[in-house]
Amino acid sequence: MARYFIEVSYLGNRYSGFQVQDDVATIQSAVEQALRTFYRVDIELTGSSRTDAGVHAQSNFFHFDTDLDLQGKAVYNLNALLPHDISVKAIYGVKPDAHCRFDAMGRAYNYFIYNRKNPFLHQRAYYYPFPVQLEKLQACAAVLPEYRDFEAFSKRNTQVRTFQCTIELAEWRLTDEGYCFHVQANRFLRGMVRGLVGTMLKVQKSTDPVANFRAIIERGDCTQADFAVPGHGLYLTHVYYPDGLLHAL
Repeated sequence: MARYFIEVSYLGNRYSGFQVQDDVATIQSAVEQALRTFYRVDIELTGSSRTDAGVHAQSNFFHFDTDLDLQGKAVYNLNALLPHDISVKAIYGVKPDAHCRFDAMGRAYNYFIYNRKNPFLHQRAYYYPFPVQLEKLQACAAVLPEYRDFEAFSKRNTQVRTFQCTIELAEWRLTDEGYCFHVQANRFLRGMVRGLVGTMLKVQKSTDPVANFRAIIERGDCTQADFAVPGHGLYLTHVYYPDGLLHAL
């Protein structure tokens, strides 16, 4: 039996998250249905990470085991079966013990906001019709790599053993349509990126946003963070794996 990784991209608006759940549409359930239709057998997928309802991905991964002889042309066939808002980008052969979640070295996210009404960005970014002070947001983002404990930005009722994360890069960027928060880390907590964005947007209004932002981080109290920004502004952009792990079919 061989193991494969399957790379997907998707718009998450119509789905209740990435991983399979009972009686609701998810990315995993849609991909498993396409595999079942094409190969005429049940194939159970394991996801590399969770994304909440409404969240998008430019690149995310599943892995699965099968005795089937998979070919690269299956990408075309699966895409013909999948709905318009999910795409298979590639299928990779991997070692039998490779794991799409536990072998990931890090992930990167973008969160997009815009403050001038734009119908082409509806449900693709967060419409924030208020002043955006880019320098203050950038100053807040710059302190994130100094910290390791991000309990303040983890939603409650999450089952993790540690709140320790290493943020390698965090910055705000000006785009043609608005603003983008880009963050890369070895791991992320549940709701972490949305909590960071919402909190930075909140503290930018204060006279000393960096001090206020540091205080929220250091208190470790998630009730002080703001998770209210919507999921449709968030994109998983990259899952990083060790060199040589993935071999495209």
